[in-house]
Amino acid sequence: MTAGKAIGRVLLVLLTTVLAIALALVVIVASIIHGPSESARDTFVTTVLESGNLKFLATMFLSEDEINEIVSRTSMAEMDTNIDEDLITADTPAEGNFDENGIEIVQVNGRSFFGTLMIIADPSKVFVGTTYPWGEYGKELDQLVTMHGAVGGVNGGLYAADMNKGGRPYGVCVSNGEILLNDPSGWTGLYLIGLDSKNILRIEPISGWTRAQFQSFVEEQGIRDAVAFQDEATDANNHFVPLVINGEPRQLNGAGSGANPRTVIGQRADGAILLLVTDGRGASGHLGATAQDLINVMMQYGAVNAANLDGGSSSSLYYNDEYLMTSVTLYYANSSWRLPTAFLVKSTQEGGN
Repeated sequence: MTAGKAIGRVLLVLLTTVLAIALALVVIVASIIHGPSESARDTFVTTVLESGNLKFLATMFLSEDEINEIVSRTSMAEMDTNIDEDLITADTPAEGNFDENGIEIVQVNGRSFFGTLMIIADPSKVFVGTTYPWGEYGKELDQLVTMHGAVGGVNGGLYAADMNKGGRPYGVCVSNGEILLNDPSGWTGLYLIGLDSKNILRIEPISGWTRAQFQSFVEEQGIRDAVAFQDEATDANNHFVPLVINGEPRQLNGAGSGANPRTVIGQRADGAILLLVTDGRGASGHLGATAQDLINVMMQYGAVNAANLDGGSSSSLYYNDEYLMTSVTLYYANSSWRLPTAFLVKSTQEGGN
């Protein structure tokens, strides 16, 4: 057999294998969507709608009306995000088993997810680190931590993943009181998520605002560090933001969402910040966390206010020179995707930022 024929046979075997896997995937998806379990179908559809690249698995088999009906069955009620600052005493020492950095690490588990919760005693230590000025490529989370002299952090807000280039955030971004991105008008259901000068977690709807309105809001409210994410339940996206406001959980239909890797920020009554990252999409055999799962964890650990951040393959948590939660993407299983923004934690020895 000539070398050319041998290569041809190898390629034929590879092509046949790929086609067989693709066909098997189609059969599996079809059996879930058209199978007897409405719950399994709804979970699958809402899960893939939240992903960046797998939405076609729903639209391939279902019409827009069918998808919207499923989304409405697994959705959330609107929620007033007018935060009562009197419920937070951010200037008093938080209690807990904190280490020398004022941080406590807690492992959390659910029926379909594993997660790591970072509790930061002093909310003034939490800030938004960025790669500004924006370029084509972002930085992995450990690089952002090092760049800003921090000890740890999690991924931040909405951004252009763009085949993991990750250089540009979407919507808005504020770091150390400076507006680094001001583009709130073009994003449906856009929320600001961040901290003000009083170290209170703010979760504010800003969709449709002009740049002037956003600038005035930042200046008048003393917003010091913030990113953006969307609350949008459609056949194009199934994103959500508010989870807990003033100690009250968001009202859900069903689980409220699909199951995916997640990143969440919350704040307790004593001011301590909660940063939660969960796995999913097959990592360790886990599908991921739903909105109900996130609410349960936040309420269990005392969150007065909490919001969902960008998740999926971007979800990651880094602390003390190691990844405690890595990206669920196989190629980045020991690190994170490239990011333009992250919520970071200052070292007790360094000023950070």
